[in-house]
Amino acid sequence: MNNQLKFRGWVLPTLVLSALLAGCHSYHVETTVENRTGSPIQLLEVDYPSASFGDNNLAAGAVFHYRIQLRGNGPLMVQYTASDERQVHIGGPTLAERQEGSLEIVLLPGGKAEFHPQLTPQP
Repeated sequence: MNNQLKFRGWVLPTLVLSALLAGCHSYHVETTVENRTGSPIQLLEVDYPSASFGDNNLAAGAVFHYRIQLRGNGPLMVQYTASDERQVHIGGPTLAERQEGSLEIVLLPGGKAEFHPQLTPQP
């Protein structure tokens, strides 16, 4: 077999694989929820475009990590049950598909929260 045929034998599969990998970038947001309310909370739910995540219990001072992938655009919403059984609903930033980076959510006393996004600009 000559060198030209050997070259063709591995170049085409390499080019195809490179093209597939270049088109398969997966956008993720590393999300952290920190409970600084001073009390444990229950039924934490974080809703974001097309999905949600949460935890049954989050102790005072505890940190919960979750990796999300955005599908669609829309607001982030946080809800939980406070230690006094009050339902808390907090609106967060608007997120967009193909954003990536990190988002810190700090739950504060009185049903308040701080959001610290470090995300790529919305496409």
